[in-house]
Amino acid sequence: MTAPESASPGLEIHLGDNLEVLPRFGDGSFDLIYIDPPFNTGKAQARTRLRTIRDDGGDRTGFQGRRYRTVRLGASSWDDVFDDYTAFIEPRLREAHRLLAPHGSFFLHIDCRESHYCKVLLDEIFGRDSFINEIVWAYDYGARSKRRWSAKHDNILWYAKDPDNYTYRYDDIDRIPYRAPGLVGPVKAARGKTPTDVWWQTIVSPGGREKTGYPTQKPVAILNRIVRVHSNPGERVLDFFAGSGTTGEAAVRNGRRAVLVDSNPEAVRVMARRLAFASPAFHGTGRPVSTPGESSPHAA
Repeated sequence: MTAPESASPGLEIHLGDNLEVLPRFGDGSFDLIYIDPPFNTGKAQARTRLRTIRDDGGDRTGFQGRRYRTVRLGASSWDDVFDDYTAFIEPRLREAHRLLAPHGSFFLHIDCRESHYCKVLLDEIFGRDSFINEIVWAYDYGARSKRRWSAKHDNILWYAKDPDNYTYRYDDIDRIPYRAPGLVGPVKAARGKTPTDVWWQTIVSPGGREKTGYPTQKPVAILNRIVRVHSNPGERVLDFFAGSGTTGEAAVRNGRRAVLVDSNPEAVRVMARRLAFASPAFHGTGRPVSTPGESSPHAA
């Protein structure tokens, strides 16, 4: 479709199968690629969105005995089942390699069910020397298992197109507090330290302002760190499993350009609302996607 005149050349949102959309872009078109594909959990996934309202006759009790009523806002569901996950992900990883600029970095966000298979694939596609880090995103939220150690982390595999020439803006790394500040002195304690390859970051709060309602939304703090450190201002970032648009928000707010691709019309609807401030250009939607306050052409 033709983008509206007010659309930003710095942000594009594409609705469509990424294997059909990605060939439209030239070799080496992107300086940074991050993807968060389905994790192949082997089951149908569902998320229900709730809101609680203060109500003396409500169905639940909160802080200091106050009563609240639960309001169901909606639900989302999707299948996360692949008979052959390798066959699904491999052509997409090869496209990522083709699209990455010579100095670019690729980040694959995955979990322990498939991370080792994906690493073998990426070693083949990028070369084992191009593997730079496995980042562990650790969080502490949700239910606890009584049959095994509770799984509370994801894996993020970082590969550089050229292991001798990639963007790493050390001075733009956000600092975190020392756990024993008294051991390092007041100057270092005030400055903080750089993170390691284990990133402690809570999930998106179910009741927080960042929450979009999209079921697999990742914290913007994770993407802010990746975008700021692994790309330069004005460069181009790609996410072809874009979901709620977290990568796009991090890119735009940090002065980068972004291309977002997703096959789910609901994802495009969420991104249209979330990223309206950046006036994105839409492609593949057939007609303009609604902005806040309007009805969505993709709404169920």
